Amino acid sequence: MFADIFAILAPVFITAGLGYIWARSGKHFDTALVTSIVTYFATPCLTFAALATVDLGADALLSMGTAALAANVIFVLIGWPVLKIFKLSPRTYLQSLTWPNVGNVGLPLCMLAYGQDGLALSVAFFATYVVLQLTIGVAFVSGSFSLRSIARMPIIPATLIATVFLATDTAVPAWLYNTTNLIGQLTIPLMLFTLGVSLARLRPVSLARSTALSFLRLCMGFGVGLGLSEVMVLTGIERGVVILQCSMPVAVFCYLFAQLYNREPEEVAGVVISSSLLAAIALPGLLWYIL
Repeated sequence: MFADIFAILAPVFITAGLGYIWARSGKHFDTALVTSIVTYFATPCLTFAALATVDLGADALLSMGTAALAANVIFVLIGWPVLKIFKLSPRTYLQSLTWPNVGNVGLPLCMLAYGQDGLALSVAFFATYVVLQLTIGVAFVSGSFSLRSIARMPIIPATLIATVFLATDTAVPAWLYNTTNLIGQLTIPLMLFTLGVSLARLRPVSLARSTALSFLRLCMGFGVGLGLSEVMVLTGIERGVVILQCSMPVAVFCYLFAQLYNREPEEVAGVVISSSLLAAIALPGLLWYIL
């Protein structure tokens, strides 16, 4: 079991570590360019290739989307009153409690732990979360909402097209699968490398508060993931994916949005870093539990 867990975690930590070392050594890394490639090309292709050819069935993928939506709602219902009790700004901190890193960390962990079926299920969870994060989430942090934010998300048509192939039991043409699969394979290594670069560049403050919020994020995530898997009667890979994705540390996007909309980015950076460090410590035990 130790060897299995190490085999799952090593690629994640090594790839992110390479990004961290790259940034700390002062080498140039165009985060905006890489993020654009991942957002507009790699991730939609990964989504299509993973969903359109999976043998799990539409019900399993729908369960992942439902679980992602339910988890987000529950995180808000827990996080909002906690922040109010401790007189912390929800516009600054609520995103840190409700947006786990289901992309950079969640996707590779699910793929390495459960193979292609795990990747497909985690992509369905991820796709739902991305839509929520880049619409309702951004609207909450920024204080405004724009329909353009939805139109600019290519992951939505990629998901819809994949759903058509899946629902009609239509075979994906070889040229289309090979192309999307090839481009989609860029997603996970680029996400992990960028995660390492981003962590190296963050400048946190208020580490005591950040650590406390990080501990809440991880414990809440595990509890909600476990609870949802019981309520939805999920078993096997579906159960493991939901628990893993809900238990992820704070998404780096939280810092980017805080910086973009001037929501105390240094404070958010502290939660991102401390939750990532705590997650690194907790992940072996979490993988042991779900496997």
